[in-house]
Amino acid sequence: MKEFRIQSFVLILISFVLGFSEFIIIGILDDLAKEFSVNVATVGYLVTIFAMVYAISTPIITSTLKHNLYHAMLVLAIIFTFGNALTIFAPNYTVLVISRIIVAIVSGALVSLSLTFATVIAPIQKRAWLVSWIFSGFSVASVFGVPLGTWISTTFGWRITFITITIFSLLTIFLIIKTLPHNLVQQKQGNILQQFIIFKDPRIYLGVILQTCSLAGIYVFYTYLRPIFSKSLNFDPSLITILLTVYGVMSLISNQASGKIADYKGLKAMPTLYAIEFVLLGAMPLLLANTWLGTINIMLVGAFMYLINSPLQLHIMGVAERDYPQSLVLASSLNSIFSNLGISLGSAAGGLVVANLGLNRVGLGGSVFIAFALIATIMLNKVNAAQKA
Repeated sequence: MKEFRIQSFVLILISFVLGFSEFIIIGILDDLAKEFSVNVATVGYLVTIFAMVYAISTPIITSTLKHNLYHAMLVLAIIFTFGNALTIFAPNYTVLVISRIIVAIVSGALVSLSLTFATVIAPIQKRAWLVSWIFSGFSVASVFGVPLGTWISTTFGWRITFITITIFSLLTIFLIIKTLPHNLVQQKQGNILQQFIIFKDPRIYLGVILQTCSLAGIYVFYTYLRPIFSKSLNFDPSLITILLTVYGVMSLISNQASGKIADYKGLKAMPTLYAIEFVLLGAMPLLLANTWLGTINIMLVGAFMYLINSPLQLHIMGVAERDYPQSLVLASSLNSIFSNLGISLGSAAGGLVVANLGLNRVGLGGSVFIAFALIATIMLNKVNAAQKA
């Protein structure tokens, strides 16, 4: 049992470090823009590029992992660490982009490998617990990692933030070597192209459209959260870390509430929740004129950020288990892939909104995507009802 606890800690640490590296750009957007003499919208495209590369590379890499998975994890973790180390020494914006692409290429595959290890090392009664905590590692990174990295960046410089991430990465590699089983080999699976038949089912393609639009709606605004706090709401720089921490807590609450929704009404509850989120984002330009109303509005949006995750994940896996067992591997990664596609789309749209309409209009841009998410949810619920009839 002691060995299981240590191995579980290592797998959760991996997701924390991955989340820390991915989300930190949100917290240091202003610092990077100043360092490389580019506007905030340009730096915001780092989030777009990262998410797009993540979404494309994850199914490709995971489908080619045919041999020892311990060695694969080790190699990917080393590449991940190299990418973050390269960021430390980036002399210009181009090298910064390249370093982020390197990190993005391997991040999704590392998540998949962590989940694979979890199913092997965990007793059957502990598997769901460990898998949920691996996903929660990203929320913990949002709650603690991003504010910590932002404080380090503000106090000592953004390069020190990436030195911190690199140290965490090196520690993680050491723990992987010392604790995880070295002989895990992936079972033979069909070619990933053979699994794509699942996309012919409206319950699946409506689901991934829903996930994409949901995350896109949030990331139009979330990508520019720090500039909104500092420039739109005029908070003192010393308070930004606290505000990011509070927002992270709200997103963690959102994750926990997502599980409750899945147990309660599932996707049937989402149209009402998306309607509320649409209003919150649509009202953001007006509410940002007042510091405290704007702050309350932002925190409420944070509470809606991840509500779709559990209901949709259970829906997709349920469809795959019942009707497309050959597509289970692909189905298990759809949430991650299309979340990052949504992040990429939303952050790109946010950049266009900021560049052309101004920072305070990002909420309106987000509300457009949430309207599409609302429509997709209604259609998906109708399809599900028709299947059961």
